[in-house]
Amino acid sequence: MAANSLHSLSRPAPARHLSAARRIISPTCILQFFRPAKSRATAKAKSDVLNLISDQDRGLKTQSDSSKRAEIISAIDSLAALAEGEVTTGASLSATWRLLWTTEKEQLYIIKNAGLFRTEAGDVLQVIDVQNGKLNNVITFPPDGVFFVRSTIEIEPPQRVNFKFTSAVLRGNNWEIPLPPFGQGWFESVYMDEEIRVAKDIRGDYLVVERAPYSWQE
Repeated sequence: MAANSLHSLSRPAPARHLSAARRIISPTCILQFFRPAKSRATAKAKSDVLNLISDQDRGLKTQSDSSKRAEIISAIDSLAALAEGEVTTGASLSATWRLLWTTEKEQLYIIKNAGLFRTEAGDVLQVIDVQNGKLNNVITFPPDGVFFVRSTIEIEPPQRVNFKFTSAVLRGNNWEIPLPPFGQGWFESVYMDEEIRVAKDIRGDYLVVERAPYSWQE
């Protein structure tokens, strides 16, 4: 009987038990296990930022909610810390970036009060051309209106872009009003990937933008 007992203990587990294990451990779980810890932390921090700003109407609602503003900025700072030192001033910075959220009062004022001019704000864009040293800040007023500010830029790796406004234009259907330039400064893209970019500027304002599915042209 002892021999029989030893024989029974040495037998492999039934196949059904192995099949159950295989069903529990999915390919996604395996990939997550081998994914670097920093990548997992960055993905979570990015998701936290996007979730927090998702219902903030590009920042209009945040203006009257200081606790929400602080929560969003804290999440942005956590994401920025994970990307500290990463180069965000390369060729991939060149894009048409569409606003998701900002603390910049001037942009939010125009978005909020566009109705005074019998229109509404459409996409708000930041159009960057690293190779040619150009930046356009754009607010669209569909179907034909647009206000944009032209700038020259100088890249200061790893994350800073210095800019100087050169001109501004308010344009409608078959008309255009030129406006004088009005300032200079810098912004730092503290996080950037293939989908979004997060920036902080010289005044302490924050900006979250996504890569637009189109390329804006003057």
